[in-house]
Amino acid sequence: MTVPRVQRPDVPLIADERTMLEAWLEYHRATLVLKCEGLSESQLKSRSAAPSTLSLLGLVRHMTDVERGWFRRRIGGQPALAAMYSTAARPDADFDDVDGADPAATFGAYQAEVDLCRAAASGVGLESTVAGNYSVRWIFVHMIEEYARHNGHADLLRERIDGATGE
Repeated sequence: MTVPRVQRPDVPLIADERTMLEAWLEYHRATLVLKCEGLSESQLKSRSAAPSTLSLLGLVRHMTDVERGWFRRRIGGQPALAAMYSTAARPDADFDDVDGADPAATFGAYQAEVDLCRAAASGVGLESTVAGNYSVRWIFVHMIEEYARHNGHADLLRERIDGATGE
């Protein structure tokens, strides 16, 4: 199986701010993986519509780089940590270079990166200011927004691939 099975967590209706932000982020992380569940390698690499290079696998690669950039480079204080897929010369390589990508390795890298990002943010206060003069609170809100936007893309991609729709 290429795509790991995930259980999308329930988001509490009442909770403190940190719990709520972490729960919504976990919900969106799981949603992206769920949108890929049950698809073949070629379906995961399928592009939406020319000239776009968007694919579900590209979205997972993109979010791996985004997680790394915000949580490990900024909150975790690892500014020299390079992106896994994008480069200065090829900023869209996360989306563009999926044809030769190994989906199992991509999902493994994504899951590992998310684990490292959770650890980087653990115990860092929401009001803390990190590299680039961002608050940790801003980063959490931004990441929820980033996932929500790309999960909307994933909805459309999945529907185009096999007609599946859902939450």
